[in-house]
Amino acid sequence: MALAVGQMAPDFTLKSHDGRMVRLGDYLGKKNVVMAFFPLAFTPV
Repeated sequence: MALAVGQMAPDFTLKSHDGRMVRLGDYLGKKNVVMAFFPLAFTPV
């Protein structure tokens, strides 16, 4: 699913580096969030 520039990202939950579950919606209106995707970062390619 592609997002248009300026469109809000859908809410999702991911595991943080320390094992806690973090929800994007928890930061709504509180902080800026930067999302970066590195699709081949953890592969042997």
